[in-house]
Amino acid sequence: MTDTAQIGSSPVDWTSSEADARRRRRRASESRLRLYGVIAIGTALGLLAILIGSLVLSGYKAFTQTDVVVDVYIDPEIVNAEDPARGNYRAIVNQTMEGLFPDASPAELRVARDVLTSNAHFMIRDYVVANPGSIGETVRLEIPASDPYDQLAKGEIDRDLPESRRRVNDIGLALYDRLDEQGRIETEFNTALFTNADSRFPELAGLSGAVVGSFFALLVCFLLSFPIGIAAAVYLEEFAPKNKWTDIIEVNINNLAAVPSIVFGLLGLAVFLGWFGMPRSAPLVGGMVLALMTLPTMIIVTRASLKAVPPSIREAALGVGASKHEVVLHHVLPLALPGILTGTIIGLAQALGETAPLLLIGMNAFITSPPGGLLDPATALPTQIFIWADSPERGFVARTSAGILVLLGFLILMNLIAILLRNRLERKW
Repeated sequence: MTDTAQIGSSPVDWTSSEADARRRRRRASESRLRLYGVIAIGTALGLLAILIGSLVLSGYKAFTQTDVVVDVYIDPEIVNAEDPARGNYRAIVNQTMEGLFPDASPAELRVARDVLTSNAHFMIRDYVVANPGSIGETVRLEIPASDPYDQLAKGEIDRDLPESRRRVNDIGLALYDRLDEQGRIETEFNTALFTNADSRFPELAGLSGAVVGSFFALLVCFLLSFPIGIAAAVYLEEFAPKNKWTDIIEVNINNLAAVPSIVFGLLGLAVFLGWFGMPRSAPLVGGMVLALMTLPTMIIVTRASLKAVPPSIREAALGVGASKHEVVLHHVLPLALPGILTGTIIGLAQALGETAPLLLIGMNAFITSPPGGLLDPATALPTQIFIWADSPERGFVARTSAGILVLLGFLILMNLIAILLRNRLERKW
């Protein structure tokens, strides 16, 4: 090999200064392209870190709850032992607060009752119903503080502000400090965030109803989209004739995968609720709408997995006398199943985070208990976050961020399962 080459009709001198300059320019261009890629990835990771960091900073306080430890005397003259559910438990709450502040004036006692959550009498009732032997005795209970005092304990309320600009007045501050001095203020992990359903009171609001609603909706979505998507993909890939009609169907499936999710919500609203009169806010309808949205993705992923199976597998099976459907069911489909399962989990993870279609079919209703079945009114995790983000109370700000963190946790978990399945079941040809 020489330093001079013949290109076309003119020789090229690779050792010339011009050739050396061209090489330097190409190397510089390659270095710039690599740098741009690193900057893009760094920017994406930085924005993701900012998102996660802001969510953690604003939402970590929702994972703790301020409780007030009170000694409650279950007065047998107020609560009937034969029917403990019908006692006057508001009077018991009043007596409890009078016992905590025996020297308080009537005005101070009115403020003192607001230290506890507004559902304190229901909590005492539930305890007595579960423990009827407590009637006539004094029991120690931990009752959540109301949202203003919970925010005060978490440092969200500035004590130095004028009383007119504070959610807790001076009397409330003095009463809270007295409880704190008595050791009656405790801050613990907020299990109610995961065990309670929605509530108008931030200190009692939880995600259990939304989690159960999301589970039922995803169950319906999976049961509909998985078999239908696989059947449609197998027919189009293995059995359908290659003509203009199948081309049109294929193009439309690809286009449907890019349609905004709110369009599927409008379709579900018109067809399932408008024409068929199915129940509003039900996980069954939510799952059917999510299945419509997931079906194109499922078909595309399944077809790609079927295409990845080498043709030699089909030819070998046909060569030993297997029929076409035996080749597909006994050989091609099992080998394509890992890719199909991975695509299915990713499709379900995408459906879990969808909000717009669920809003249109009414899954943003205020539901105070988890659904018992597919036809019961329910919410979902994304719509629950939407409801909390729209609430004016200060306590819902932290709960909104906490709800987003929980949703992100579910999404990360589902993607991890997809990665584990792919690594465990994947076959290399």
